Amino acid sequence: MFKKVLLVILLIFALSAGAGYFFFKNAPQNFNQIFVLEIYDKIKENYWENLSDAQILELFRLSLKADKIQTREDLAKIAAKISKEQAVTVSKEVLASLAPAGRSGLFTQKQEIALKNTVENINPEKDLYKDLGLAKGASEEAVKKAYEKMPEELKKDKTIIYAKDVLSKEDQKKRYDEKGVEPAVFTKLATPEILYLQFKKFTPTSLDEFQKALEAYQGSSNLQALILDLRGNVGGAIDATAYFLGFFLGKGQYGFDFYKKGEYLPFKTQTDKLAVVNKFKQMVILVDNNTQSSAEMMAASLKKYHTGVVVGTPTKGWGTVERVFPLQTQIDPAEKYSVFLVHSIT
Repeated sequence: MFKKVLLVILLIFALSAGAGYFFFKNAPQNFNQIFVLEIYDKIKENYWENLSDAQILELFRLSLKADKIQTREDLAKIAAKISKEQAVTVSKEVLASLAPAGRSGLFTQKQEIALKNTVENINPEKDLYKDLGLAKGASEEAVKKAYEKMPEELKKDKTIIYAKDVLSKEDQKKRYDEKGVEPAVFTKLATPEILYLQFKKFTPTSLDEFQKALEAYQGSSNLQALILDLRGNVGGAIDATAYFLGFFLGKGQYGFDFYKKGEYLPFKTQTDKLAVVNKFKQMVILVDNNTQSSAEMMAASLKKYHTGVVVGTPTKGWGTVERVFPLQTQIDPAEKYSVFLVHSIT
């Protein structure tokens, strides 16, 4: 009988100890601690360089001014004692210190929206209709009439000309009316034999713009040369580069590599060569020190295949691919943070 009672007591103790351990391991954590640890994990999983745990922890140690942080658990213990403001500051400092320095960071929701607008070529502060003295959504006919009624001096104003040109073309006007997206591709005939194409930015809609802009000249029998102007092109939607290159090189050609965590990821062209490109016996690609990212890759690939001659000053040499990673843990009810991280290099 005694043995049975003892066995029951031991069993209850064991279960209680186990339950206590389970509770301890799964106890609610400090949100500042969870936030910092999620930043650590995002870097570990998504940063382009294959950093060791020790290397990442050292960045946190330096920012926290701690004597020693050798494990993720060490970081958790220290992070549990810091304030919300310290958690944000430490996260910003660690991300900014990642190579290349200053390219990664902790984004606020305002910064994330601004980046999205930049990539999509949307300027919320600009109103092209207002520039012409019109209400938003005015018809193409109203746009043309408004321009015709303007004094001759205003007709020469670049802002006025730009607004009129964008809003008097069906495709461009539709994009602008629906989402505020401005065009990124502009063309004109420099001479009857030379087509000039200015490509300002890689946006989610610029591939369609680019194709339609070139194909509009398919019936021009005199065309012999193309000037592709990439000056000031800061890149953008880098995944589309393989599609742009296909317009000139054809599908299945080696385009470029991404490098991440010690491995190269090759990209091949994804589109067929455009028939209009066969008209161009010569092609000049203009670049400057503000040509960067996907625009640099495009120029380099076209040069490698002897498709065109690159003319201009040295490009910016940006060479990184960034992405916004959302955070599940938020520590400020008045703010939403995300991680802007270099996840590949080119």
